[in-house]
Amino acid sequence: MNKTILVTATILGIFGIALGAFAAHGLEKLINEDALTSFQTGVRYQLYHAFLLLIIGSTNFLGSTAKKQVFYLIILGLICFSGSIYGLSTNALSSFDFKQIALITPVGGLLFIIGWLRMLIGIIKSSTD
Repeated sequence: MNKTILVTATILGIFGIALGAFAAHGLEKLINEDALTSFQTGVRYQLYHAFLLLIIGSTNFLGSTAKKQVFYLIILGLICFSGSIYGLSTNALSSFDFKQIALITPVGGLLFIIGWLRMLIGIIKSSTD
C-alpha cells in the first residue's frame, strides 16, 4: 500500500504543479480574477494533500488499516473538493454547468477533515513513540 500511496502522491504533485502553471499562464486571460483565485485554492489543497500522502506513504506512524482509510478519504476529498473547484472556476469555458454540482465542494472539505481526524486517531492509538 505504501508504494500505491507514494505513486499517487507523486502524480497528484505533478498535476498540481501543472495545473498551477496552467492557471498562472493560461487561465488568467480566460477567466475572471475571482475564478482564478478559486482555481488556485483547488491547486493549493491538492498540493497540501499530495504532501500529506507522501508523509503517510513513507512513514509507519499509522497502521495499515488507518493508512488505507486516510488514503481513500483524501483521494475522495480531492476529487470532490479540488475537482469541483476546477470545474466551477472554469464554468464559463465549458458547456456543462458545474454550478449543478457545487454542493460537492463542501463534501470534499468534510472528507478532508474526516481523513485528518482518522489520521489523528491512528496516531493516538499507535504504539510507536
